[in-house]
Amino acid sequence: MSQRTCLSVILAAGEGTRMKSALPKVLHQIAGLPMVAHVVKAAEAAGASDVALVIGHGADEMRRAAAKFAPEAETFVQDKRLGTAHAVLAAREAISKGYDDVLVMFGDTPLIDAQALATARRKLAEGAAVAVIGFRPPNPAGYGRLIEQAGRLVAIREEKDCSEAEKKIGFCNAGMMAVAGKHALQLLDAVGNKNAKGEYYLTDIVEIASAQGLDVVATEASFESALGINNRAELAQAEAIWQQRRRHEAMLSGVTLIAPETVYFSHDTEIGADTIVEPNVWFGPGVMVASGAKIHAFSHIEGAIVASNCDVGPFARLRPGADLRNKAKVGNFCEVKQAVIEEGAKVNHLTYIGDARVGAGANIGAGTITCNYDGYSKFFTDIGEGAFIGSNSSLVAPVTIGNGGYIASGSVITESVPDDALAFGRARQKTIPGKGKELRERFASAAAAKKKAAGTDH
Repeated sequence: MSQRTCLSVILAAGEGTRMKSALPKVLHQIAGLPMVAHVVKAAEAAGASDVALVIGHGADEMRRAAAKFAPEAETFVQDKRLGTAHAVLAAREAISKGYDDVLVMFGDTPLIDAQALATARRKLAEGAAVAVIGFRPPNPAGYGRLIEQAGRLVAIREEKDCSEAEKKIGFCNAGMMAVAGKHALQLLDAVGNKNAKGEYYLTDIVEIASAQGLDVVATEASFESALGINNRAELAQAEAIWQQRRRHEAMLSGVTLIAPETVYFSHDTEIGADTIVEPNVWFGPGVMVASGAKIHAFSHIEGAIVASNCDVGPFARLRPGADLRNKAKVGNFCEVKQAVIEEGAKVNHLTYIGDARVGAGANIGAGTITCNYDGYSKFFTDIGEGAFIGSNSSLVAPVTIGNGGYIASGSVITESVPDDALAFGRARQKTIPGKGKELRERFASAAAAKKKAAGTDH
């Protein structure tokens, strides 16, 4: 089958009115990726070399989104909503190029398993003209039934047209199918619209192909894989299923998830074996965690690289561009953005490091911030190897702290500090005997007068 060419036609023109959203339905996200992009990935994993996206509502927005997740895909506009067969024929130009296999898929089925698609394609390689993907829902009510005879699929019957015996069939139509390229256009063109809605139904090609003596078969996907999304409740259901799958996969690959149900992964999260993830950790897009790291509870990580044996959190935030090298530590209530924390460096607590480099073995005291933004531009802070930054220090960029530099606590540093130098950037302390008592008495008197005045007003 690897020698066979394959086109995936993905129907993504629906308005999705039940989503109650201005955003096209198929652009709503699962694990940080538009649901239609999940469908594209599944098609590609099943061997589809080319993708045709049939779009309608929000066409310009769809094209912009597709340029990111499927830059090579062709887009075709379905101007009128005249049924699923009509939608597929919007991609006539692509279908006519003569692919061996044509996969017809829906952009709102983000959990479709690539293996189910590959199985349908394999049936085409074995001689079938059409392979319909079916599934067995817990309750088949409302679904079209797959009618089989002697191992062949002879019809897809909508429930309202089913006999009592047919209604008992639990094998239902998932909507997706594989069609032999050499038959695709003539089968689609043969679909009529003599029905109550006057629409052209893709499912009709089953009976058309059977009437022509072509081989039509059904394959089976899991209920979860065939799940379609029509509203935000179903979107949340699909998200939960995707997350459950990904957590299971992570644990089987050697990652410890202490409370798996509380950890959120993105579609592209990479996490190495022997990493320990504590409860309530969120991995946004673009995260790579190497082996042996420990991610403590309530940490939020996005667009970041975490090297082997790093220690992150609890309550840490790694923003895009954070790059933690081997054995680095970013502790509780710290934020790192667009910065390299080199090997063994420690950013322990209550600290912001942005647009910076923290050298190997450096120690950043509590309450330290890099002042990297002046309201218009960002500036860089370079902290050398083995430097020690005292608590509650402000490093005003652009500034360099040399290797082994020592910054006294409470300093505001506006000038670069040479290697091994000690820098103070604070006013000299002044102590006035008795002044504290005087201030307390003055403040107490003012507070009493205010309280008395408030009582008089009442």
